[in-house]
Amino acid sequence: INKVLFYTEVSCVFMESCILPCSFQSGADIKIQWTQVTAGDLYVHVFYSNQDQLRHQNQSFINRTSLFKDQISRGNASLQLTGVQDQGRYRCHTSTNSRKEESFINLRVDGNRIICSSEGIYPEPDLTWSTSPPSNLNLQNQTSIQQTEQQLYNISSSLILSDSETDLIYICTISTRSNSRRVTLFITSKRRVEDEQTSPLESEGLTDPLMLFLFYIMF
Repeated sequence: INKVLFYTEVSCVFMESCILPCSFQSGADIKIQWTQVTAGDLYVHVFYSNQDQLRHQNQSFINRTSLFKDQISRGNASLQLTGVQDQGRYRCHTSTNSRKEESFINLRVDGNRIICSSEGIYPEPDLTWSTSPPSNLNLQNQTSIQQTEQQLYNISSSLILSDSETDLIYICTISTRSNSRRVTLFITSKRRVEDEQTSPLESEGLTDPLMLFLFYIMF
């Protein structure tokens, strides 16, 4: 391999189209091989003999990948991926009769997250996330609290959904010193909402009757 390019960072929106960039020094007898490294070198897209060679393409990428055929001869091996949900590391391997090149792309998928928020709470609330059944997930979330002119509190938290565990019930609990309320959402392995609830639910009586949960998927 004459040239190695490490870890270009690409950020794409969940279930939208995305381009993974890859360029090479053009020549004769061009071969392009895209693999997903994170999942164990799955074949994503292969091109040689001037045409796509998709016999061994992993089934999760079928009908979701394409190259820019009119630009391959000019050294463009970029991959267009549709319905993006495949976060992780990708390898672009190219070869000609005189040169081999390899580059890596780290694909980050944004938007596969849920948000739990509530307005008009008093006193200042806490917000926690959990799952059912309990898991060992590190629940990556960002929570913000704002105080209004009326001395009430608005709270919002976004949680990144796990790629390693599926079919979980995600639970958002908002509580004050004496009361709590929670809302649940079940996400299947295909990232579809089985039971979306915009509540209040299972209330133990937070004092402000105007309190609402906005619990939704950002797709």
